[in-house]
Amino acid sequence: MTATTTALADMRLSRAAAGVPTPPERIVHLGLGAFHRAHQAWYTAHAADADEWGIAAFTGRSRDLVDRLGPQDGLYTLVERAADGDRFELIPSIVRVEAGDDVPAFVTAVADPQVAILTLTITESGYRLSADGTPDLEDEAVASDVELLRNAFTRDAPGDTTDAVRPATALGRVLLALDARRRTGAGPIALVPCDNLPDNGGLLGRALADLTGRTSPDLAAWLAASVSVVSTSIDRITPAIDADAESHAVLEATGWLDAAPVVTEPFSDWVLEGDFPAGRPDWEPAGARFVDEIAPWENRKLWMLNGAHTVLATFGQTRGHTVVSAAIEDPVCRDLVEALWDDDARQLPGFDLADYRAALLERFRNPRIEHRLAQIAQDSTTKMRLRIVPVALGRLASGHEAPGCAAAIAAWMLGVRAGWAPVPDGIDQPAIADLDASARNTLLAALDARLADDAGFAAHVADAVAALEAS
Repeated sequence: MTATTTALADMRLSRAAAGVPTPPERIVHLGLGAFHRAHQAWYTAHAADADEWGIAAFTGRSRDLVDRLGPQDGLYTLVERAADGDRFELIPSIVRVEAGDDVPAFVTAVADPQVAILTLTITESGYRLSADGTPDLEDEAVASDVELLRNAFTRDAPGDTTDAVRPATALGRVLLALDARRRTGAGPIALVPCDNLPDNGGLLGRALADLTGRTSPDLAAWLAASVSVVSTSIDRITPAIDADAESHAVLEATGWLDAAPVVTEPFSDWVLEGDFPAGRPDWEPAGARFVDEIAPWENRKLWMLNGAHTVLATFGQTRGHTVVSAAIEDPVCRDLVEALWDDDARQLPGFDLADYRAALLERFRNPRIEHRLAQIAQDSTTKMRLRIVPVALGRLASGHEAPGCAAAIAAWMLGVRAGWAPVPDGIDQPAIADLDASARNTLLAALDARLADDAGFAAHVADAVAALEAS
């Protein structure tokens, strides 16, 4: 071993090298990625009783983080990237990293009576729900898992299901794990979805109830009595990064060789509604907020931050921008965002939004957070349905116009036509090349038929398309 190799080995991050203790595994997480590490893991590390709450984290589809984080005992550096500089912090809350497709390990972890919480960041598409919020039985993986689990749950001697049954979907794996917890008498548990979905706790709870109704009456009854599903609103911009480049920066700043740093903004917000029957970390000192009614909070975040991001991502690229900080400085893009926020504010009467809007602009303008528009524009049709359409429908239902939403949808249409955002399923790109009345109606209907049927709203969209094309 050369002197250089020995020196690098001495700088490699690990709990022994850093002198960091290992808290007990009391939280299991599914969908390990940068956002979870910048948000829930960060909050847990900052809890007043952090030494009592370790996280066993399972990846989504990739093994990359297992290879990067595993040798570091789950430790990583969180880089808070402000406009005026970076702050580096070692996060110790993740104590074990496993591959998401290791179903036996996941089932065993959730069935551990010491575990009190299962958190999820599996992305919107990972829930595999149909338009009405129920499990999409037209999805081959969902249909296959239903049959697989039904057979597993009705076995006379199901003790081998942990090794023999391997659901393909995230919710299928969750159900298998919960059934193992039920069978071993491990006690109640809280499920905490942390994805950008309206009523994410309600959606998850209803989806699991539907699936258990199709697979196991016994599990359905146990879920109703022993599982609490917590709704959450989460907020912290965490862009994709070049991990190797950031590792070099961390090494220079801290002296640690970290293969899995995370870069995020200084701002963070977490609002939760629901019960934790087996206990939870004391997250309040870290800034978490527990409320009786989460809908207004999640709407504020989903409509204003995420809605503005979708508009900037789909339209900003048509004007040559690649990151949020550049797009928001474009007066045309900025006007689109402000108009959307005006509509949002009218649908959020319980909030004084002046400070929140100012904070959003400051966050968007941070030039050192490279939040790439191409990344945000992925799955933009679904994002428009969740972030823009509800505001438009709410305004129309109350007898008002929604010019900001109409302009946002027009911007999305132009992004789709230009190829910067994906075309909705079932629509051919040539059919929308001219964005004439027929094409606009087709795209509106792809978002929501009620918008396409509203002549006044369609006219606002047409005017906005013409104005944006001329800008």
